[in-house]
Amino acid sequence: MDKTENRSMQVKGLFKANMQLLWDVWTKPEHLKNWWGPKGFSATIHKMDLQAGGEWKLTLHGPDGKDYANRSIFKEIIPLEKIVFEHFNPHFFTTVLFEAHDEETQINWTMLFDTPEMRETIVKVHKAEEGQKENMERLGDYLLKVHTQ
Repeated sequence: MDKTENRSMQVKGLFKANMQLLWDVWTKPEHLKNWWGPKGFSATIHKMDLQAGGEWKLTLHGPDGKDYANRSIFKEIIPLEKIVFEHFNPHFFTTVLFEAHDEETQINWTMLFDTPEMRETIVKVHKAEEGQKENMERLGDYLLKVHTQ
């Protein structure tokens, strides 16, 4: 068994969008705010400095009326290929890989937690696995909108 398997979550998706469009939707706040977060959530992006060492600050607004502040630091950015960021409170690392397949693009999105216990807590308390899948669904829905405009 992989040393990280019991402390990671991963979701993959294949989208009917070319690499450039998918990259733009992931990296430009004017797009990201329209799909980021689980179903029923909205996002306000306060800062998104897309470079290694750059800060990403956003607030997720829940359907319950609560606000959830998020802060991350970008660790690695390879345009049209890879985004790595460190998220704080709760602490985890996210790696998003982009892979072109003609006019489609695959995303491989992995969250790596410090311990298996932290992963379990985040899954149970915050329903993270379900939220990550919903986030990908929202991305797909948003891509359909911008792709047909």
